[in-house]
Amino acid sequence: MGGRPLLNRRLDGHGTTIFAEMSALALRTGAINLGQGFPDTDGPEEVREAAVRALREGRGNQYPPGPGVPELRAAITEHQHRFYGLDFDPDTEVLVTAGATEAIAATLLALLEPGDEVIAFEPFYDSYAACIAMAGAVRVPLTLHAPDFRPDIDALRDAVTPRTRLLLLNSPHNPTGTVLTREELAAIAELAVERDLLVVTDEVYEHLVFDGEHVPLISLPGMRERTVSISSSGKTFSFTGWKVGWVTGAPALVTAVRTAKQYLTFVSAGPFQYAVAEALRLPDTYFAGLTEDMRAKRDLLSGGLADAGFGVHRPQGTYFVTTDIAPLGEKDGFAFCRALPERCGVVAVPNAVFYDDPDAGRTLVRFAFCKRTGVLDEAVTRLQGLAP
Repeated sequence: MGGRPLLNRRLDGHGTTIFAEMSALALRTGAINLGQGFPDTDGPEEVREAAVRALREGRGNQYPPGPGVPELRAAITEHQHRFYGLDFDPDTEVLVTAGATEAIAATLLALLEPGDEVIAFEPFYDSYAACIAMAGAVRVPLTLHAPDFRPDIDALRDAVTPRTRLLLLNSPHNPTGTVLTREELAAIAELAVERDLLVVTDEVYEHLVFDGEHVPLISLPGMRERTVSISSSGKTFSFTGWKVGWVTGAPALVTAVRTAKQYLTFVSAGPFQYAVAEALRLPDTYFAGLTEDMRAKRDLLSGGLADAGFGVHRPQGTYFVTTDIAPLGEKDGFAFCRALPERCGVVAVPNAVFYDDPDAGRTLVRFAFCKRTGVLDEAVTRLQGLAP
């Protein structure tokens, strides 16, 4: 091959994800996996049965419609109105995707030209960097600093240049658990309008807010025509393997995203789309119960980590808690996480993978609490051995 690297240079540095590495480590050592963010139990039985029923009735076993099955698109619009008072046309303003990951990829590929700048809050989910790179764009990180991880709006304003095309926001924010306030969102919206920027919002943890409230940026003045709002079913209904996500936004934006999306997966998850349509119509008690259950698990793991000697940054949302290992006398999150399974039988993820500058998150480590209470209890017990 003439010595030329096989992987194109845009993806240089985007090898095997840390989640795959740490999950493999958990399997090899038998450790409790609090690294990768997936539940260890399935979601509601009636939702699973809805998928089985769709399979047996032959709904979705062949290619579903490109934008998504009508039942799911209608359910998404009902959900947006029910929780946020937002009205979308299910035929022109909703697109079903293979999870939020594909939605983000398709959106960035559709909206960015090579050389465009994208501002994203750092630390950021690793797929953001890869998708920006695949689009040929330039990522501009705006760092959220411990202990509160709040955005510096003045720094955001200063980061905008004539080449800035898009703001990529995630609230509730993975991995820090920050939930953007209405005031912060209003300031971001004002800046986007003033500088004529597009905004992409990753809102997959919208029903996992423990402190504060989730306010969709698209609901604020001037944002409807410039915002692509993304969410998915995996985090809300604990069926992460189904990979059913969606995009909502103005017709022109959704059409652009669909143009890219059709050449990625074309369509996916046919029978599961019918099941997710039923899931989105579950009663309010389900959504409230999910939040309360995860809040209790947050408090259980956060308390246990604090007792074990970690510096704990209690999250406002998501199902992750960020910790600082410096109080344990540790200096490197990668080394700590790779040794942790052997030391005490628990797997975590180093936050440095979410930063362009790894030193910014060198001593920060993320744990997932979307696990059974008994599993979290056992993990806490094992972690106590780390206490200095």
